[in-house]
Amino acid sequence: MDTARFIHKSEYEWMLPPSGAMRVPVVIYASEELMREMDEKVREQAVNVAMLPGIQRASFAMPDAHWGYGFPIGGVAAFDADQGGVVSAGGVGFDISCGVRALRTGLTRAGIARALKPLADELSRAIPAGVGSTGRVHLSLAEMDHMLTGGARWAVKEGYGTPRDLEHSEEQGCIAGAEPDHVSAHAKARQQDEMGTLGSGNHYLEVQEVAEIYDDSIARTYGLQPGGIIVSIHCGSRGLGHQIGTDFLKKMIISAAAHGFVLPERELACAPIHSPTGRQYLGAMRAGINCALANRQILTHLTRKAFATVFPGAELTLLYDVSHNTCKVEEHFVGGERKQLYVHRKGATRAFGPGHPGVPQAWREAGQPVLIGGSMGTCSYILAGTLESENLAFSSAVHGAGRAMSRHQALHHWQGRQIVDELAGRGILIRCRSMRGVAEEAPAAYKDVSAVVDAADRAGLARKIAKLLPVICIKG
Repeated sequence: MDTARFIHKSEYEWMLPPSGAMRVPVVIYASEELMREMDEKVREQAVNVAMLPGIQRASFAMPDAHWGYGFPIGGVAAFDADQGGVVSAGGVGFDISCGVRALRTGLTRAGIARALKPLADELSRAIPAGVGSTGRVHLSLAEMDHMLTGGARWAVKEGYGTPRDLEHSEEQGCIAGAEPDHVSAHAKARQQDEMGTLGSGNHYLEVQEVAEIYDDSIARTYGLQPGGIIVSIHCGSRGLGHQIGTDFLKKMIISAAAHGFVLPERELACAPIHSPTGRQYLGAMRAGINCALANRQILTHLTRKAFATVFPGAELTLLYDVSHNTCKVEEHFVGGERKQLYVHRKGATRAFGPGHPGVPQAWREAGQPVLIGGSMGTCSYILAGTLESENLAFSSAVHGAGRAMSRHQALHHWQGRQIVDELAGRGILIRCRSMRGVAEEAPAAYKDVSAVVDAADRAGLARKIAKLLPVICIKG
């Protein structure tokens, strides 16, 4: 990306003033190196987002931003319904509520060293993964509607976890306002056999070692210590979320034209928040969020059973569950005025700071845990939300490393078996359903997650707490 177009406001903040049809500026948080490595399409898409009706403050992009569908992945934008604000399926993404859930195991790397292979094999057996993977949970249409309105609360009620899990989940495991009636029959049919599955792509279940602590006080609050073993689960709403996005993009193209919106590109199809299409999408999208929360809750249950098989008595407790493809109604300050806004985070994670009522009581003094997944074979991070993030990008932070090349390009550079063998040589066990999928997700196909996290930390978006190194990775 050509940085000369931007005003370099600080070491990690770049601003493009409004021009033409832009209603607000574009603001990108990144180091100079990350900025130069970004595709020019990130700037173009962020500029297009800045043209949408009712947008507030700025069109933001995170340090891991890359080219997406409509919004850049790593894009954040908030809209005021009372000022004609819109909701956009392209601003949420197809994998609605894709997110990360982190579990503390109470075990240490030294303690599991004797049984790494049995644990990897048991997790691979217990966790359905891969393209079109199906689980052991089959839902009738009536059960599907209960799941879509109940989220992780439904899953716990069905025996997949404990009420304590809900206390440490975003939205306490269930977002209000879900309307299954606005989810198509096709979307529901795609999901009937996919509950409790990882899927494919960049989704994974990873056993990780806490390798480094950056803030002792918050780490202790979170229950993290060097050498401790964490399990991270990264997945979303599977086929249901993808179908919701597909269905409503078509409807929003029609809605945008009906309301006289001149869209800079069709991928930014949108609808006024208070319009029938806007309200229907929000109801369906919230059902997709609940689907993802329920899915990760079932996977938590399966993970606990697998650990208990290899390590009887092991107790896996939930640190936090946070999504990074959502649109949520939140209160934020704009021009000194507190407003109710519809905050789109596409490939970006909510990062509420200390004292925020949306943070679980156990973590409220420290701030919300922010879970940043690395690419396969690289480190991941746990951060904490900051007070200053509210004034930066509506309390938002990065969600991962961000792709540096497409999956198609990755296939020309690597073979899956080569990567599995190389990682095994570093002591990282990979269990996968597809060697092609491993090649597509090669570590070098992504940006340097440490550089991304450092930029988020230094920009004030979130505070670095702990670094995690992979031990076992289950891939689709």
